[in-house]
Amino acid sequence: MEFDAIFKEIGEFGLYQKRNYFYILFAWIITGPIMVLSVFVMGSQDYRCQIPGLQNDSYAVQGKQHTDLIHKFIPLDSDGEYDKCYLYNIDRSKAVFDNESRPINASKIKCSAWVYDQTLFHQTFVMKENLVCDNKYKVSLFKTIFFAGVLIGSFLFGMCSDLFGRRKTLLFCIAFELASTLALAWSFNYVIYVVFSFCSGAACVGVFMTTFVLAMEWVGPSQRTNAGLVLGFTSPLGGLYLELIAYFTRDWFWTVIGSAVPFAPLFVLYWFLPESPRWLYGAGKKEEACKLLVKAAKYNGKEISSKLFDDVDLGPKQTGKVWMLFSDRRLGVRTVIIFYNWMVASMVFYGLSLNTGILYGDYYINFLLVTLVEFPGNVIPLPMIERLGRIKSHFIYMGFGGLACLSTILTVNYVGKDLQYITTALAMLGKLFATAAFATIYVLSAELFPTAIRNIGMGSSSCWARVGGMISPFIADTADLVGGTSGTAIPLSIFGGACLLAAVLTLILPETLHQMLPETIEDGKNFTTKEYKEKSKKYLQGTQEIIITQC
Repeated sequence: MEFDAIFKEIGEFGLYQKRNYFYILFAWIITGPIMVLSVFVMGSQDYRCQIPGLQNDSYAVQGKQHTDLIHKFIPLDSDGEYDKCYLYNIDRSKAVFDNESRPINASKIKCSAWVYDQTLFHQTFVMKENLVCDNKYKVSLFKTIFFAGVLIGSFLFGMCSDLFGRRKTLLFCIAFELASTLALAWSFNYVIYVVFSFCSGAACVGVFMTTFVLAMEWVGPSQRTNAGLVLGFTSPLGGLYLELIAYFTRDWFWTVIGSAVPFAPLFVLYWFLPESPRWLYGAGKKEEACKLLVKAAKYNGKEISSKLFDDVDLGPKQTGKVWMLFSDRRLGVRTVIIFYNWMVASMVFYGLSLNTGILYGDYYINFLLVTLVEFPGNVIPLPMIERLGRIKSHFIYMGFGGLACLSTILTVNYVGKDLQYITTALAMLGKLFATAAFATIYVLSAELFPTAIRNIGMGSSSCWARVGGMISPFIADTADLVGGTSGTAIPLSIFGGACLLAAVLTLILPETLHQMLPETIEDGKNFTTKEYKEKSKKYLQGTQEIIITQC
């Protein structure tokens, strides 16, 4: 008997599973803020050089005398704003000033101290460590290192979950996440902060993976799709929670503390969350697995016989290797296209989520909108991929998302400042379609990779998604290469161009709607042949006949 058949006897999504699923949802939601914590912790606002010798200098003008000092020491940039990185080197014996107290013949020097506008944030880590001007690259470097931690955590805790169990791995990841995130708040310099951020990223993905696997392995096959979709729908709730903390505290220290504290109750919930019975069977702990399944059946009001567990078959173990993804030209081309689409979807998704500061409008409202568009972004694919198919749907998401981002070139350069909300609206459309594309490429990839290499294919695709997250901060920084209002369109244009290329490449992939899943490497090679399509048609017709007979 296949293991999934057990759930038909004990209940596919009974009270016992629903209780466990609630715990998992809580863990899933509170982990979300860690992924976008840098939006507020590394947030930056207007700043300028501190006036030499003026210890109580502030960004806000304190009066006419203060204005004269600013004019005397702070030059203007090409846009007529205070220069952020240079001040005048005034030789009092030779200096000549204009009517606004600005020196005419003074040279410029780099400054080493800054004052910040505190209307948006009272303090961020950027302000604390002065990660501006020559040190501004460290902000993007930090975000990249965080996603490097996510990448390493995917490998590390994936193996730990298989070796030591889902439950023990989850407990360790929760403790690791709580400790590393709390440590961020007391990091006394940039290096220490980056080290703990790397650890936090690794632990974060560990919690995500183990909770997702536990949810899937405790739910019956007919309810797994819905269980997975609900997890996706609740992800933005974590972002909304982070928004509340950041808005009311306006301080990076308390924002970090507020993101870490919810992990503490998970230690209590852990004792109520059971191990995966599927893992227990695979690890040779049949008796322990049977006890859990009997307990679940009783909790669900079901009566089962102990003989039910005598002949359980977990199915063949997957032994796919990475090189098998490229064992055939057709498989190799599909694999490269899938990898690229995962990378672009992640790059745009996190590029727009983590860099709301490059958009016009209120910082907090922009982040709120970026978070809220994830809800429709997760809903839209549900009807579309079943009606239009996976390929057409993904092409539409990537195509429209790319066009929306590219259109910002026009709004930034040819629309007045009073209409720049259109630029923000186009960026939000880009995020919405990136979310939909993320959900669709996941389904498409799982259906295209043959069963023999599906696990390794999906794992490798996920790694390329992490690469997309790692490079997105540096793409956002391209806005500084041009500077001014025109610079805002540069990163959005790169995101848009990458999306359009991904959309075009997607058309090379075969449609998987109403197709039998490929089981072997040979099935994968022959997926587009007439013979395989006929085989799929007969298989699906047979399945429908069985369903009708059962009804």
